[in-house]
Amino acid sequence: AKDHLARMFIWTGGLAAVIPLILVVAYVIGKGYHSLRPQFFTQDQKFVGALSDSTEGGGSHAIVGTLQQVGIASLISVPLGITTAVYLNEVKGRLTRPLRMIIDAMSAVPSIVAGLFIYAAWILALGNQQTGFAGALALAVLFLPTVTRTSEVVLRLVPGGLREASLALGGTEWRTTSRVVLPTAKSGLVTAVILGVARVIGETAPLILTVGGAFVMNANPLSGKQDALPYFVFRLIRFPQEAQVQRAWTGALVLVILVLVLFKRGRGFRGGIIRSILILRANELTNTQ
Repeated sequence: AKDHLARMFIWTGGLAAVIPLILVVAYVIGKGYHSLRPQFFTQDQKFVGALSDSTEGGGSHAIVGTLQQVGIASLISVPLGITTAVYLNEVKGRLTRPLRMIIDAMSAVPSIVAGLFIYAAWILALGNQQTGFAGALALAVLFLPTVTRTSEVVLRLVPGGLREASLALGGTEWRTTSRVVLPTAKSGLVTAVILGVARVIGETAPLILTVGGAFVMNANPLSGKQDALPYFVFRLIRFPQEAQVQRAWTGALVLVILVLVLFKRGRGFRGGIIRSILILRANELTNTQ
């Protein structure tokens, strides 16, 4: 009876978590698929007017802006995040405790605060324009703690026996980390990057203050205002024209698809490292016996 009762609670909790997600995805698909055409990925809003049909024009400028901004944020945050995780888990120096406290504090920072920080420090104080690079800096502030914390957890999963074997063979701490620990945790580190990308790809609040938004293609993130899919949706959903609202839902559908694909890839990589760790543990037990 206790077993059946526990199973009932577990299934209820699982359904309570999954059903809202399914409803959200289904609602976005139902609202957005009507205007989803191939030209949405190839055209911008340059020739779209107030009376244009919802299938005219597209969001290629927003897709390109999102990819560029997330890519720049990745180039900034991934090396810093993995290096910080290595310091926290492998070096464990004097700055470990304050550094971990800072990372935890950054994880709790609201996304609008990151946008305000870049707007005040990069745009107002230094006199720079609203650009895609400014949006990437704001996303990097949110990207960094996710990559750092996930990478640290992944490095902890690496069996200590591998480190001990490398040190016993005369390897230095640096060579042990670079030749043994990081290659073993490679799949998990890729997962950390994918989860970080999925974390920031849908952020809207920091982009409102930093990218400026645009209706036409701007492939240069260092000059001029640029659009992004979250900001594209936020801007068009407030228009009175039904066609613009339909385009906003189509942009939301494309964004949801990108996020789901990233999480699916992240789940696959995470499963790979878990299988590797289990095999290593089994080999250790066999050798011990």
